[in-house]
Formats: sequence, structure tokens, C-alpha cells
Amino acid sequence: MKSDRLLSILLLLQTRGRVPARELAERLEVSVRTVYRDVEALSASGVPVYAERGRHGGIELLAGFRTDVTGLTADESRALFVLAARGAHAALGLDAALGSALRKVMAALPEPHRPAAETASRRILVDATRWKGGPGSAVDLDALRDAVFADRRLRLRYRHSGERETRTYTVDPYGLVAKAGVWYLVADRRGRPRLFRADRTRAATVLDDPVRRRPGVELADAWEVLRREVEERPGGLDVTVRVRPDRLDMFLRLNAAYLTAPPEEVRADEADVWPTVRLTYGALVEVRQLLAFSDRVEVVAPPEAREELARAVAAVAELYRPPADG
Repeated sequence: MKSDRLLSILLLLQTRGRVPARELAERLEVSVRTVYRDVEALSASGVPVYAERGRHGGIELLAGFRTDVTGLTADESRALFVLAARGAHAALGLDAALGSALRKVMAALPEPHRPAAETASRRILVDATRWKGGPGSAVDLDALRDAVFADRRLRLRYRHSGERETRTYTVDPYGLVAKAGVWYLVADRRGRPRLFRADRTRAATVLDDPVRRRPGVELADAWEVLRREVEERPGGLDVTVRVRPDRLDMFLRLNAAYLTAPPEEVRADEADVWPTVRLTYGALVEVRQLLAFSDRVEVVAPPEAREELARAVAAVAELYRPPADG
């Protein structure tokens, strides 16, 4: 464990330059005293590392010192060659760069680890897109990517869901997030975190002004706040339904975001019993999506949900009513 920690300190200093001892301690989950002991051990082994005290001090390598050691284990080598999201690098214009980087990493790997890394790249594939997601809208990430990497403000022309007109926003981006095949821009607007779907962005202009992020807030922090707002948004309508057993798995899969409890248990000898499922919707009109299951799902309660579906069915029947003769 100590040798791994020493190598981690060496690689962090080589990548970051001067790093405060407290930051190293937090990243390595050890005490500051342990970090200073590790620095002494590195120095004793010939690594030109030194600590500088004071408010702006830290631990640093002697200027110009580099090491070619990778320190990668067999599992770490495999992990590098399992792509996190198919197509993500291509969307950012980094597909060719990724291939080149992986070839360089492969050349730098210890000889015994190369077969395992190569096998991992051929045997493991992560596809983050949903089944039958459709072609989707073309997404131009160039301006968003440029603003994120250059730490510049962005001016967006953006169309919200359900609106025809676009709105204009000036935002301070934290970064881009790809979730289930959809790209999002995470940014502050007037000091508050906001989420913008990339495929709803009609135009994006990188401004000359430097980005103005909230101190101490990183992309992961802002994303976690926004993710919770979406997933934990309180519902306004509790609905109880009965689902035909042979459609239960599909129903649960497609309505996972609305479930409030596991489905009612049904014994194997009760094949004709429809399990009860409880859901929560944000608005009454949202229950209409249950019509996708036709007569395989019955809404039990509340009465207003049943009435809403009855109105929807009547409207559909009227739409498809054959024209009167004559």
C-alpha cells in the first residue's frame, strides 16, 4: 500500500506541479503527517522532491524532473481500455485523439500487462444509449466543448421542451455530461445551477469573458445537485394500477422513474391475478402515457385518473370515427 501511495504522490506532483500537503492527504485518504513521511521516503530514494511551508506553499518536484514509470497494475491497464461510453469521444471530436492516446499507453505498459489490456478492449463494450432510442436530433457540441475547455462564458439560444420560441441565456459552464446517450451542459445562470440539453441548443457563442463559477464548486458537485432535483422532484398525484402478469416486467422497466414502491407479490399459482403497482406523477395529464399498455393495465385509483384516461380514450375514438355516410 505504501509503494502505491508513493507512486501516486509522484505522479500527482508530476502532473499538477506544486500541490498542498492537505490536498494530497485528502486525495490519498491519509493524514498530513503521513504525506510528509512519504515525501521524506521519496527524497531518500533519490526523487528530487521538496516541501515549502507557508500560505502558498506545498510539495513539489524539482523543475525538469520527469519519470517514465506508469505504475499501472494489470487491472488498471484493463480499465484504461474499457471505453466508458461508445461514441462519446467522437461527439466531442476526440475519437482520433483517444485512439492515439491508447496506442501510446499500450506501448508504455509493462510487457506482461499488454495482452490483458488488449483483450479487455475486444471483450468489453459499454453502450450508454437506451434501447430503441430513435435517431434523435443532430447535436453540435463544438461551441459547448470550446467554452468548457477554455473556461469562457457562453451565450445560448435555447428552446425549452414544449415551447416554440427560443430564449437567450448567458451562462457560466462547468462542463458536459453524457447520460443515457443524451448530452447536457451543466452551467450556472445568475449564480444558480442549470441544466441545458445540448440537442435543444439552437446556437451557442463563446464569449471573451472568463467563466464565473461559484468558488469550490466542481462539475460533479453541480451535476449532483441538478440530478437530485430531477430524480427527487415531488409528485402531485399518487396512482394505483393493476398490471397483467405477462407485461409486468416491461411495465416496471418503462415506468421505473414513477414507481413509489415494489410491486405487490403474487404467488406462482396465482397466474390469473394482476399485481398491484403504485406510481406518482407530477400532473394528472401524465397518466395518459399508461394508454400505451392498452388493456394490459387498469388504473384502480384515484377516480380523477380513471376519468382522465376515459376522456383521452373518448378523444381518440372521436378522432378515428369513420365519417358519416352521405
